[in-house]
Amino acid sequence: MNEQRGSRRSIAAALLLGAVGAALALLASRQAWAHGTASVAGGELPLTAKGSDVTGVPAALAIVGLAALVAVFAVRRTGRVLVSLLLMASGAGTVAAALLGAGDSAALDEKAATASGDAAATIGDLSHTGWPYAAAAAGLLLLLAGLLALTYGRSWPAMSGRYERDGSPTPRRARRAPDPERPEELWKALDRGEDPTREA
Repeated sequence: MNEQRGSRRSIAAALLLGAVGAALALLASRQAWAHGTASVAGGELPLTAKGSDVTGVPAALAIVGLAALVAVFAVRRTGRVLVSLLLMASGAGTVAAALLGAGDSAALDEKAATASGDAAATIGDLSHTGWPYAAAAAGLLLLLAGLLALTYGRSWPAMSGRYERDGSPTPRRARRAPDPERPEELWKALDRGEDPTREA
């Protein structure tokens, strides 16, 4: 009983951590990560770089992690271990990409060059927000979900194989001859391409 309860708790924790982590990573990727100004025609133009401008890795890995979290319940044994490792790798990759992008100015420099028409232009008054660290926290949640799946996944239930085909042909059921007293059965037999006058 305790083992079953522990299994349910670990499933619930992994699902919660994975779902929140993926959602937070996607949200953080759409937020402003850096602000700055570019000198344009003697004035200052404020510019903003979103997470997706800096790096697309957290958003992409969040989707991969979410798919891996669902796939954990669709596979068994070795497959479950591999999917759990993929979930952990998605989390670790998200953390690394977010931390590398936290102090990045390349995206704003590119915007400054485009706005000013000068390829050598750089951004001024550079400042960063906390969203890259939110993305890193999201990656950590995905990593923890993968760790739970790897540690406790063996005791988790898998999707039922009840509807899976084993490749063997489905046996045909013997059809009984239509009742001549019931015209609707004769018509149904004709629709199926059968000869209702033939003896069964």
